[in-house]
Amino acid sequence: MTMTQPADARSDAADAVLDVRDLRVSFGPGLDAVDGLTLTARRGETVALVGESGCGKTLSALTLSGLLPSGAAVSGSAVLDGLQLVGRREKQWRGLRGSKVSMIFQDAATALNPLMTVGAQIEEVMAIHGTHGRAERRERAVQLLASVGVPDAAHRARNHPHQLSGGMRQRVMIAIALAGSPDLVVADEPTTALDVTVQAQVLTLLRDSTRDAAVLFITHDMGVVAEIADRVVVMYAGKVVESGTVTEVLERPHHPYTVALLASVPDPDTPRVGELPTIPGRVPPLGERGTGCPFRDRCPKAQERCAEAPPLAAVGDTGSVAACWFPEHTAQTDPAEEATP
Repeated sequence: MTMTQPADARSDAADAVLDVRDLRVSFGPGLDAVDGLTLTARRGETVALVGESGCGKTLSALTLSGLLPSGAAVSGSAVLDGLQLVGRREKQWRGLRGSKVSMIFQDAATALNPLMTVGAQIEEVMAIHGTHGRAERRERAVQLLASVGVPDAAHRARNHPHQLSGGMRQRVMIAIALAGSPDLVVADEPTTALDVTVQAQVLTLLRDSTRDAAVLFITHDMGVVAEIADRVVVMYAGKVVESGTVTEVLERPHHPYTVALLASVPDPDTPRVGELPTIPGRVPPLGERGTGCPFRDRCPKAQERCAEAPPLAAVGDTGSVAACWFPEHTAQTDPAEEATP
């Protein structure tokens, strides 16, 4: 297994609207919540960032939206359409949120302002960035609501969030995210609180309405990944452990952690007797992450060599990468054979 750059890093950055390199978020010495995230996303492409709670997904999303909590130190690079996001001050972020990058939050009920009509909240994005006159903003808000599948949009624009269903509120969130025509839409588990039918509708809507933007979709649900993503980046304990196309990652996972995540997804076509497999143990919290492979304490394939941290390296011939000394679906070479002249 030869060390190489991740497939994302080797992508042609010229056509990537988002280019993230070695992004790190730390809360102090030994407290790296995001440890070297590298990925790219092109316009019209959805990249899913996957992992359990505590893996660094949401902190990565907040970093790219300028919404990190105080005390977080950020390093590395995150270039969005030619603009470096790392190191920007809050005053600078105000000019970027909505127009260059927007975020769809997990819980629309708490993210939306309960005292404003949903139409006014959509108009507010355009007003902040000085786009359109007042009458045009109102008309555009109704158009956006209609485009995201809200029936009787002119009437619904005058409703407050509590007057709408959960699915409708999530559609409003998408309309707000699109109001400023951003280059990047960050969606942080936007369908978690929805039932399966509404979830499918919202995923289809999100895919169809973001063809002019790059989408970073944060989720722990591999079933959702199959519906929405073009490429997948799997994170564990703040690190990228696997990355590749959605087909490669879902059909030929290489890292044992990815294999375990997929095994925990129920297959509706294959009835199962007994409980679904689970991953024993927990994601190591900040302050308890030592050296070596971060997954080794939970990994059924762990060996002595795993005390040394594996690099992200090419696996197979599809451009996928994985950080594992003993990846799945990859022919293993006996070290003794490698030493034979």
